[in-house]
Amino acid sequence: MKLLMHMCCGPCSCYPLKKLRSDGIEPTGYFFNPNIHPYKEWEERLENARKFADLMQMDFIADEMYAMREFLKKALPAEGTKKGRCRMCYTWRLEESVRYAAEHGFDSFTSTLFYSIYQQHDLMRSVAEHFAKEYGIAFYYEDFRVGWQEGIDLSKELGLYRQSYCGCVFSEEERYSRVLRKLQRKENKEKKRLRLMA
Repeated sequence: MKLLMHMCCGPCSCYPLKKLRSDGIEPTGYFFNPNIHPYKEWEERLENARKFADLMQMDFIADEMYAMREFLKKALPAEGTKKGRCRMCYTWRLEESVRYAAEHGFDSFTSTLFYSIYQQHDLMRSVAEHFAKEYGIAFYYEDFRVGWQEGIDLSKELGLYRQSYCGCVFSEEERYSRVLRKLQRKENKEKKRLRLMA
């Protein structure tokens, strides 16, 4: 099987690559992540994805265009809800991966996004399945989350840069803004109170 593996970063690739190889599949890594900002963060993740591929002797392809403006043009209209923003992001990255796979003779594709316990797994799967049908490329589905801790351990052993947010400026704010976290806690308490009253 000629499999293209979309890579969101080096650390998230550790367990998926190990699992695929244990199943007799040798993927080609593909880095396409216009969601990652600021520039230095994007550059660090690209370099660590490349470092991982080199260390693991895996073929690696990267789209090296930093697309902050294009990302914001797509993200801001979808920003009404986290689900809308994330849907846009998954759609863009997965469709580009499928398109690349179709244009370059791959039989199938997958993504290391399916390793993260923080991503919206079912939403990503439905998006991937949709584009698999549209482009006539098989979607190789695997729930890589079972190897979450193993992947963390492997990434530390390899000395890979480990990020603390998904990549976009919105998630960076959600991760670090005390004001935003305080507002979210207040909203969650109010939702809980309303549920108890119902």
